[in-house]
Amino acid sequence: MRRTILLYVLAAAVVAGNWLRLESPHRAGSGGQALWIAILALAPALVRPLWARVGAAALGALLAVHSAFGLSIFDARPFDGRHDFFGPLLGRFRDGFLEFYDVRLPIDAAGHPRMHAVILAAIFAFCLALGLAIATRRAVIAVLLVVVGAGWPATLLTGGGELTRGAVVLGTALALFAGLAARNWDGFGRAAAAGLAVVLCAVAASSSPAVAKSELLNWQGWDFYTKPQKPVTVSYVWRSSYSGVHFPKKVTTVLSVKAGPASLYWRAATLDDFNGYGWVERVPEALAPDSRQIPPQDPLLPPPAQRGEHVLKEEVTVEALRDRHLVGASLPIGFTFDPHSLGQVRIGRDGVAVAPQYLFRGQTYTAYSYAPEPTALDLSRSPADYPSELANQGYFDVEPGITAPPFGVPGREARMHQLFARNRLDRLLQPYVALYAKAREVAGRSTTPYQAAIVLETWLRRTGGFAYDEHPGSPGDAPLAKFVLHTKRGYCQHYAGAMALMLRLLGIPARVAAGFTSGTYDPAHQTWKVTDHDAHTWVEVWFAGYGWLPFDPTPGRGTLTPGYTVSSSKFDFTTARRLLQLAAAAVPSPYNFKQDTNFGDRGNGSPAAEASGALRRAGPLGGGSGSASHASLLRLLALVLAGLGAAIVLAKLGLRRTRYLTRDPRRLAAACRRELADFLADQGVLVPASATAAELARAVDEHLGVDARAFVAAVDAARFGPPEEAGATARLARRELRRLERRLRDRLTRVERTRGLLSLRSLGFA
Repeated sequence: MRRTILLYVLAAAVVAGNWLRLESPHRAGSGGQALWIAILALAPALVRPLWARVGAAALGALLAVHSAFGLSIFDARPFDGRHDFFGPLLGRFRDGFLEFYDVRLPIDAAGHPRMHAVILAAIFAFCLALGLAIATRRAVIAVLLVVVGAGWPATLLTGGGELTRGAVVLGTALALFAGLAARNWDGFGRAAAAGLAVVLCAVAASSSPAVAKSELLNWQGWDFYTKPQKPVTVSYVWRSSYSGVHFPKKVTTVLSVKAGPASLYWRAATLDDFNGYGWVERVPEALAPDSRQIPPQDPLLPPPAQRGEHVLKEEVTVEALRDRHLVGASLPIGFTFDPHSLGQVRIGRDGVAVAPQYLFRGQTYTAYSYAPEPTALDLSRSPADYPSELANQGYFDVEPGITAPPFGVPGREARMHQLFARNRLDRLLQPYVALYAKAREVAGRSTTPYQAAIVLETWLRRTGGFAYDEHPGSPGDAPLAKFVLHTKRGYCQHYAGAMALMLRLLGIPARVAAGFTSGTYDPAHQTWKVTDHDAHTWVEVWFAGYGWLPFDPTPGRGTLTPGYTVSSSKFDFTTARRLLQLAAAAVPSPYNFKQDTNFGDRGNGSPAAEASGALRRAGPLGGGSGSASHASLLRLLALVLAGLGAAIVLAKLGLRRTRYLTRDPRRLAAACRRELADFLADQGVLVPASATAAELARAVDEHLGVDARAFVAAVDAARFGPPEEAGATARLARRELRRLERRLRDRLTRVERTRGLLSLRSLGFA
């Protein structure tokens, strides 16, 4: 039992430490919670028989659930209509798990209690399995659990120290091997010394510039072929072609942007006009005359931007992008570049910049962007006060030449009916009459533009039953209406296009923005790496006092920093819930809105009420590390198994090589005898530890059909022959051993050789 506790404490500390790294700052008392849960997970390993272990594990799981999720087994009374246990448990676990796809790591545990609970649940699960594996002396399972349990969270969060963490995990795995294999403390000491040598060799090799540097542990980004990547285009994402989009399997880094850590989208273009089928881009008409390019004065630019407030600077380097657009964060308002490199760049008043030819690798420019961070409360106070330039520039048009009345004007509903009646023969417009009705239903007669925008964003992203699908099928004649009213399946062009059009139908100026999500941030170099898989479209909505602000209704594609949008990890859900409830409260029968005193329990409410409920269930939303794409668990497990196999081979090689670290010929002969015994053990031929060379030779002949008499003669001569000849005969014994092993391998199949290579019998495991 003492050995079980000692090995468990070492392994559990490594696993729990790597999971707790995902939290910063730590929640008050989280360390104590993790310690308590680790103790609960150890308890089943300390009791016998099996029924007692099962009972201890069940009791420990209930106590861990109570500590992590705040749920009590005494609430497991589902038949009285008021109490439940498994429903809230599974719901909270699901929501916490899914937030890992949306929230940037590390998390603030106080702001994300359900993610914190999932981390504690992971610690309990891995530690419980670890304790049982150690107690039953299942070395391979125990080591696999350490590598997966510590390696999984380690790959989710980088940021320095990868080499040290990898060395700790490897050392812990080898310590488990040694501790579970050794029959006494002397054997453990020798195995631990050999394991330390293996760890030191691994660290030395990994720190060599010729091997892998610290990027060895960043397995998601491994690239064994460093030829410069071929420039790629991403225009297939920006075009309003709703039949499908296909991202290439190979991920290409298209841009690197030196900027601050705030997660902002890199805007390249705006799709300002809806032509009845899809959204299209306007070509900027202004020709830039010099190297410091500032677009013509935009009357829609808010006063703070004109005064230089909330202006950010980004240094952009083209890596492998085949396009003519220059990008800038949020709302670009100016560029600085070398005119001899980029040529005569055209820059529109909306900050869209287009070079005369494709950008090439290594070109650099500086972008200046306006990026305010208003709160939900700030935007709720922004009135529907729209300057005439918005109408003049077509931002209320729902089709070329057909302009919707602005939000909040008297008699707007009657004017919309008149607009549809006047254009009843317009085949392009008529499919969107039903889309307007759906927008009215979802927005719930919101009293401010922000209420309508946030309800639509929440509905599309969370509560409306939509699914992200890059191959949604034939788009039809009115693809956005078909997407919203029927299929509910699509990709970013569908979501952004639908939300922008529904906002315009409600009289709120909106457009589609195209570019890239933030990508992956390297804090050491203060640089964002942007790939072709980050290509994206989203929505820009105009607000009085703030100008154009981004919203992202596409689920699971990116994250924005400002807290007013559902796609932000800082989303002000408390204020937004109140605003959504006000919007829902304005909906008359038949929506039958029921006051949500539990902040989100779903009832028979309107779409706005359902959106309000989703805010409670999901907590702070928003998005991920841009690496989007965390790699699959199968790929991780393959790497874990490969690493485990390499650790076994290194451990066996290290132990055998230490036996030859002597000048004594008789000890060298004994090392040869021991190596042959290990070879036989790995092939399932077990011989006593005291077996002589002759007894080993008989086992080789009987089980594998190979004559080993020459090896026996050389070993006996080295051990018992004249001292002056012992050195030569010891070297002969090593040569004969190599010849014998080659002959033995020739008699074995590939499966048998692989099994012997990975066998643990020579390490003392029966």
